[in-house]
Amino acid sequence: QVQLVESGGGLVQSGGSLRLSCRTSGFTSDYYAIGWFRQAPGKEREGVSCISRTDNTTYYADSVKGRFTISRDNAKDTVYRLQMSSLKADDAAVYYCATGNPAHGGGWCNPGWYEHWGRGTKVTVSS
Repeated sequence: QVQLVESGGGLVQSGGSLRLSCRTSGFTSDYYAIGWFRQAPGKEREGVSCISRTDNTTYYADSVKGRFTISRDNAKDTVYRLQMSSLKADDAAVYYCATGNPAHGGGWCNPGWYEHWGRGTKVTVSS
């Protein structure tokens, strides 16, 4: 059974940093991608950053490029992290990690491709 558990959310001042973690279990080689997604109140869930477990290809949404970094714990391949810096009010949301088998090419960090989801961790940014 695939399980994902997020942690690391909280309250941070604008301009500050947070590191989110996603602990996974029950993975098989069937799922090659891990992604971080977020959903703010009244908005659709969006892909923030994704990484391929097979070749470490990464994707970042334009809104977070240069500020967020996705990484994996190479030793165990069970922990994935999202380092967030220079946080803005627009970054406030519930952040989820998920895994799936998106089609290769553009759009592979679209939430619709991802099958298994964690429950999320909330990030609040104060001005």
